[in-house]
Amino acid sequence: MHTSSSYLPIFAHTQCVARSSLLEKLGRTLPIKGRHRKTVIVHATSNVRRNPNIAKLQAGYLFPEINRIKMKHLEENPDAKIISLGIGDTTEPIPQPITKAMAAAAENLGTLDGYARYGGYGAEQGQTLLREKLAERFYADVNIQASDIFVSDGSKCDISRLQMMFGSNRRVAVQDPSYPAYVDSSVMIGNTEMYDHASKQYGKIVYLACSSENDFFPNLSLAKDAELIFFCSPNNPTGAAATRDQLIELVRHAKETGSIIIYDAAYAIYISNPNCPKTIFEIPGADECCIETCSFSKYAGFTGLRLGWTVVPDKLKFADGSLVKNDWNRLMCTSFNGASNIAQAGGMACLSDEGMNAMSELVSFYKENAAILKNTFEEMGYTVYGGTDAPYIWVSFDGRDSWEIFTEVLTKCDIVVTPGSGFGPAGDGFIRCSAFGHRENIIEAAHRLKESFSRS
Repeated sequence: MHTSSSYLPIFAHTQCVARSSLLEKLGRTLPIKGRHRKTVIVHATSNVRRNPNIAKLQAGYLFPEINRIKMKHLEENPDAKIISLGIGDTTEPIPQPITKAMAAAAENLGTLDGYARYGGYGAEQGQTLLREKLAERFYADVNIQASDIFVSDGSKCDISRLQMMFGSNRRVAVQDPSYPAYVDSSVMIGNTEMYDHASKQYGKIVYLACSSENDFFPNLSLAKDAELIFFCSPNNPTGAAATRDQLIELVRHAKETGSIIIYDAAYAIYISNPNCPKTIFEIPGADECCIETCSFSKYAGFTGLRLGWTVVPDKLKFADGSLVKNDWNRLMCTSFNGASNIAQAGGMACLSDEGMNAMSELVSFYKENAAILKNTFEEMGYTVYGGTDAPYIWVSFDGRDSWEIFTEVLTKCDIVVTPGSGFGPAGDGFIRCSAFGHRENIIEAAHRLKESFSRS
């Protein structure tokens, strides 16, 4: 006879069931229409149902999961000297012109006059001078005004806020592979169906495969019904920067279909190819169909300080003709109290002549790391992508399970990488290596990898 399981909480409607005799009764196998169902007692402390969308998520968020596995490896191998090429976390000191500005801002908060000028709640949209400086430095040659720029605590936070603004039951398309926050936040807000273990995809999301076979630019016809398209250039994890012609095609598609592109430019400062735009707003018409988000995290080492910005152009409108920017402003005023005054002082220093030069030197350092890693894998006989216009190296292991590769690299080399499948099903068979690291660690990692994984 078939037996199925269901879960019955201790809480029954309005009353908490506490008697052990009743619990025992509820836990018995009960006949239902000729079948037996085994009822499982769940000991709850409330009568509040779990958000069913969060319940759809598979395991934990990628990078905390990797850190958990790393810590377990360290417990089992306490003498291991771990080198992390995994999470894209900066390692070098923030340049002094920037830290001095933040130190001065913090000191000002310790005086009556300084606090009156720099303390207290700030504008939710960001300090006016910072918004103006961002427009001057990064958008001077495109049709973006300071009033279109909203300063925040980083791109990742803004991605989830954008999901909140657009709401649930949206048709979403994402690059595959891509930054996992796009998919996870889409699941949480209610834009997907259940996870399919066979395809390794969530229902209703359109996964736009990006590989060397299509020059890392997707077949956009698959997204013909999508309302929101998440697009990252340079792409995380592949390191591929979209060309001008590709972005022209992307904008044309959005305008023809009426979709909105959420364009992640978090690594734009790493682009050196003049044929690859550093902002989507270099493309004519983008201000009518695109939102761009960016950050100081990988520009100046602000991963822990948290400072970024999102551009919502005045020309971008919903189907009813209302301004998207007005809704974004309303959401920010409700859910955000403004970026840290001290972090914004650091942002202003970043945008000074001295700060821009310092950021350029920092980026050059990480790009040199990327070149070392890329050359290492190529010398070892692997096919490698990225590492030129981005701080990530995308290494092919010829279709092998990427979590198995991750485990093997950790076990043999005490090196943490990121399994490609963590960025989407199209990432399986690859690993991502981050160029964020001290130079001596990058060189040591190259040595260890050559000893254990050389093919040539």
